[in-house]
Amino acid sequence: MQSVSNGGYVTLGVKGGGCSGFQYVWGLSETKTKDEIIDNILLLDHMAIMYVIGSKIDYITELGGSFLTVVNPLATAQCGCGESFGV
Repeated sequence: MQSVSNGGYVTLGVKGGGCSGFQYVWGLSETKTKDEIIDNILLLDHMAIMYVIGSKIDYITELGGSFLTVVNPLATAQCGCGESFGV
């Protein structure tokens, strides 16, 4: 199975907190887990699926830097940094 260049996966989860109620939790994993695999690169925590279903997750490269972004159609509120959201 092909994965990110270092042989691992990007992980995405959701936890309570942040200024809007929930926040995205990003990480790296060297091994495949029971979480859902998306495009052979992203491991999505099975508990987070109900909070991010239908979301567009993208890697953005700009002059000032690079970052991951989530456009979440379920979010009713989002903080300015984009790491916290409400449903």
